[in-house]
Amino acid sequence: MTNTALQHTTLRAQGFSCPSCVSKIEKQVQRLPGVEKVEVKFASSRVEVDHAESVTPEDLVAAVRKAGYESSPSVF
Repeated sequence: MTNTALQHTTLRAQGFSCPSCVSKIEKQVQRLPGVEKVEVKFASSRVEVDHAESVTPEDLVAAVRKAGYESSPSVF
């Protein structure tokens, strides 16, 4: 456990339609150094991420894109 406070970012994802899609997104985002927790909310198309300050929203969007889906930072 680190002494650095975690950031929380919510992304709105597009284009996924099945539980295996959720798993692909979670695994890809989790690979980023500094990401502590990733949870994809299938019903609302949200990607909730707890991460170090060094991880930017752009890094998260790029990771989701690498999994094959589009996303953008969102405020709920």
